[in-house]
Amino acid sequence: MFRDTLKELRASHKLSQQRLADQLGLAQSSVNQYEHGMSEPDITTLKKLADIFDTSVDYLTGHTKCK
Repeated sequence: MFRDTLKELRASHKLSQQRLADQLGLAQSSVNQYEHGMSEPDITTLKKLADIFDTSVDYLTGHTKCK
């Protein structure tokens, strides 16, 4: 669920995995792993993602459908 939401948000904001990783201060491989369900971000990274995409951590993690 998280991985699909992340992919959709990244695509809708026209961000490459590398550009998003740069904004998060991570390697591109970390974003790739998130999107393929091989790894999950920590709470600090989730908060950064929510800020970047102007949404909530609850939306990112699938606890609500309201952005």
